[in-house]
Amino acid sequence: MTTNTRIPAVQPKPPATSPAAAPRTSTRDRGTRLLATLFLAPTIVGIVVFTVVPIVGSVVLSLFHWNVIDDPSFAGAANYREVFGDSTVLVSFRNTLVFMVFAVALQLLIALVLALAVNGRMPVWLRSVFRSAFFFPLVLSAASISVVMKYLFNQDFGVVNWLIGLFGIAPVPWLTSENAAMTTVILVYVWQQFGFSFLLFVGGLNNIPKEIHEAASLDGATGLRKHLNITLPLLSPTLLVASVVGIINALQVFEQPYVLTNGGPGDSTRTVVMVIYESAFEQLRFGEASAVGVLLFVLVMAVTALQFRLSRRFVHYQ
Repeated sequence: MTTNTRIPAVQPKPPATSPAAAPRTSTRDRGTRLLATLFLAPTIVGIVVFTVVPIVGSVVLSLFHWNVIDDPSFAGAANYREVFGDSTVLVSFRNTLVFMVFAVALQLLIALVLALAVNGRMPVWLRSVFRSAFFFPLVLSAASISVVMKYLFNQDFGVVNWLIGLFGIAPVPWLTSENAAMTTVILVYVWQQFGFSFLLFVGGLNNIPKEIHEAASLDGATGLRKHLNITLPLLSPTLLVASVVGIINALQVFEQPYVLTNGGPGDSTRTVVMVIYESAFEQLRFGEASAVGVLLFVLVMAVTALQFRLSRRFVHYQ
């Protein structure tokens, strides 16, 4: 008679770990975290010192009257009431919004058209020449460009009026007419700034798979239809970035109107940052200037938040 004897299964023993392994791993982790902190520290310190502290300081200073000479005196909301009652400040906000709409729209349109043209069939060396030429104005000083443009658009001896005079057109008061002055400021600003959006669009176009355009061509899509139905939807994330950066920069425009027209004629080209500069450094009204700066900050944040809100509907990610 045989009996079946069940032999218990032998469980494999877990591999023995060296006591020194855990400390080595934790030491390595601590070293990695320390190295990451050292790399991030300059950026964090820079953001705190040059962004967070000035914002908090401006908010606090906007509640005081201060002319640098005398001690600050608490004013509460008086500076904001004075700002909303100042017609010059209100006009500057209106001018800045008008400038933002037309300048950003023109900048994005020109940059997109040129990016599509450069991205077409042409030699590589010629494409590099165009990229460098279009980006070059962006590395120049806005003030120096504005000084040169002020001479080019001069009504009496400017090159622009001389050129259009060859076609029998009367001299245009580019910088002394209310309507023409804002147009001139926008043109000068766009000429310098479109290179940034241009490079963004070139990079975005290069990231679009060629197979998509080839398939669209096989389906009969050509020319403008292909760009509207395929290129723009695929390029919408890049368009969002370019528009956000463009609007933030346009709302803070200063050099071009200050050098070209000094805010004139009248207040037709006076912007918000010009009002901040004049209130603080010419009139020594630092409390009122800080109040205007806080309102501009709120406006920038509101417009940016609206853009990201609308992007949920119009931006398509691959």
